[in-house]
Amino acid sequence: ITAGPTREPIDPVRYISNHSSGKQGYAIAEAAVKLGAQVTLVSGPVALPIPPCVGMTPVTTAREMLAAVESALPADIAIFTAAVADWRVAKVADEKLKKTSDGTPPSLSFAENPDILKAVATLKKGRPKLVVGFAAETEMVIDHAKVKLAKKGCDLIVANDVSPDSGVFGGDANTVHLVSATGVENWPKLSKSEVATRLMNTLAGMV
Repeated sequence: ITAGPTREPIDPVRYISNHSSGKQGYAIAEAAVKLGAQVTLVSGPVALPIPPCVGMTPVTTAREMLAAVESALPADIAIFTAAVADWRVAKVADEKLKKTSDGTPPSLSFAENPDILKAVATLKKGRPKLVVGFAAETEMVIDHAKVKLAKKGCDLIVANDVSPDSGVFGGDANTVHLVSATGVENWPKLSKSEVATRLMNTLAGMV
């Protein structure tokens, strides 16, 4: 299970990150343990306690997360809830980038981060029986999730609306839609703990 954001450094004191508390991923890890699963949690920087009986691998960047996920295989189920930065700065400055006298912002060149979900979902050997991705969307939630399902090659997408008015990021509740090749299952608004329990019960019945 991956959770939390990744942080891509710009210089020794600044970084680019995605807005995510990691609460949903940590709740899923805890729910999986309660069902008797052996769980490895690969987490970006968050302010959450490690769930009991969970093997924890802390990471910072997307490349570190990919390496940790690959090291955690084989697995029966792989769940990707983390808000991974799509881009990183191509060359990290050795020293802090200072403001210029004329206020001109620094010019940054970017490189694409690895697509962790797709990398695992398309494995030719050692692919988990179930690969589950999350789609955090701000509009056309289900439509975008269907596109992501096909593009990534995973078995299931858990889609949710993370627009500012939803209160999902940093909050304790979530409204999700399970999108698979066979259809869409819409869940009511639940606590993130309830979402985690319901999701793990669903996945346990699929393996």
